[in-house]
Parts: sequence; C-alpha cells; structure tokens
Amino acid sequence: MTERNGDMPPDTAAQEAAQEAAPEAPPRRRRLLFILVPAAFGVLAAVLAWQLQTGTPDKIPSALIDKSIPQFDLPPLPGWDAGLASADIEQGGVSLVNVFASWCGPCRIEHPLLMDIAAQDMLPIWGLNYKDQPKDATRWLNQLGDPYTQIGSDLSGRVGIDWGVYGVPETFVIDAGGRIIYKHIGVLTRIDWDEKILPLIESQGQ
Repeated sequence: MTERNGDMPPDTAAQEAAQEAAPEAPPRRRRLLFILVPAAFGVLAAVLAWQLQTGTPDKIPSALIDKSIPQFDLPPLPGWDAGLASADIEQGGVSLVNVFASWCGPCRIEHPLLMDIAAQDMLPIWGLNYKDQPKDATRWLNQLGDPYTQIGSDLSGRVGIDWGVYGVPETFVIDAGGRIIYKHIGVLTRIDWDEKILPLIESQGQ
C-alpha cells in the first residue's frame, strides 16, 4: 500500500510528538561553557607545570621575598658532622640555599654547576635535603660530590613548606641580613647564574 503525500508512518508521528514533548536542549552558549571551563583549567595546570619545570621565578613569585628566612633546625645526614639551622644561614652573610633530593632528576642536571660555584669559594651554599631518605641522599652526594657548606635533612618536608617550596630543585639568594632576596624555581642553569644570580650577589658587595 502506497503512502499518500502528506501522510507519515505512525512510528514517525510518535517520534515527532515525543520530541515536541521533550524539554529543550541547553542553549549553545551553555554547552560551550561546559566545554571551555574544564579546558581552561587544563591549560592553567599545564602552564603551572611548565613553569615548575623550566624555572621561571618571575612568574611564580614568593611571598617570602624581602622577608627574614623561616626559623628551623635540621639534623645532619648520616656521616656529616653538622646539620643546618636558620642561625647558620643568618650568620653566613650573602649565601645560597639550594633545595635538592636524590630522587629529583633535574637536581642531577644542575649539580655540576653547584660544584663549580662551590669551587670558586665566593659564598656559602646551604643544602636543604627535601623529603629524601638520608641514606639515599648520602649515596647521591658521595657519587656526585658535595657542593654544600652544610646540609639539613628535611625528611618530613615541614621546613620546605615554611620556605614555600613548590618542588625541587629550588634556589634562594639570602642577603647579609638573613633576608630572602631572590627565589629561582627549577634547574639552575649557567645562563641563570651569569645573568641573574651572580649580578645580584655582586650587587650585595660579595
């Protein structure tokens, strides 16, 4: 039996009636919002991760800049005579505080530069061993060399939190008054040292 023009099968009519009865789909703008908001969070997370990996301290400012260093007293690593306390840094003049760990791949990359700086004997380099097993840190330093004037073992990470550590490695410049005047996040490169940190140290009369 042939359908007449203008007629439709019963099942098609039922489908159209159901569609008319159904609530309207969300407006297009709302659907775009549902897509764009998660995407924006994803981009923000990616940018933050990139900053942490590449070390751009001017893009992640520290609340501790121009403030006195946090107070702490950490034990030494096994085989080291002295740990590290805030009093050591306060009495050490212009200096660097380097946050490192044996499990940190980027720390291994910057380590030769720290060894070179230490060999120049121009300023103390204090080591903050962050959330690291002491025996692992000891083995790591015995293999790669020890550029640090003194090292404190921050096994719990509590002191790192007080210093506002985002991740390792991080390097702080401390002035003669025990204030944090610069923070570098990520691998310390020769360019960072030559163009940013060394001129800052020299401006402090070091």
